[in-house]
Amino acid sequence: MTTTATHIDHYIDGRPDDRAAQDRSEVYNPATGQVTGLVALATAADVDAAVRAAAEAFETWSLTPPHIRARILFRFRDLVERDADRLAAIITSEHGKVLDDAKGEIIRGLEVVEFACGIPQQLKGEFSENVARAVDAVSLRQPLGVVAGISPFNFPAMVPMWMFPVALAAGTPS
Repeated sequence: MTTTATHIDHYIDGRPDDRAAQDRSEVYNPATGQVTGLVALATAADVDAAVRAAAEAFETWSLTPPHIRARILFRFRDLVERDADRLAAIITSEHGKVLDDAKGEIIRGLEVVEFACGIPQQLKGEFSENVARAVDAVSLRQPLGVVAGISPFNFPAMVPMWMFPVALAAGTPS
């Protein structure tokens, strides 16, 4: 039985990266030992391109009202819920997790996505009058810039969903 390994490329600026990967690493199904994919290894130029694309996206995304950003995350949540079984099967085939554990990982990640959907309430800031004589205090919550996250291999869905939805909801492309 021969199977063709899937090429797993980077996504930069919302689409597959056009540049051919210089190096790839094999992805194995831990249950069978079969190579199921070839993942592109990033170069410094790939990282620079991703950061530049995120910096460009920041200019408009940070100006998007929080309730619109939250609506987009609600749609993401709906898609993950719809495809939770398929996503869990992918985690099992690529990482060797028991299927129930993989499903639990998806659910725990969705909890943070749901928190991020409520971000408009968290971004309101505060005003305190007379914190000292003739001194008022104002706090504003504003996007600062591009962020990146490095997640462990053993939680391929949950940990990223603990990071990027909050950053996106707060107005920061990741």
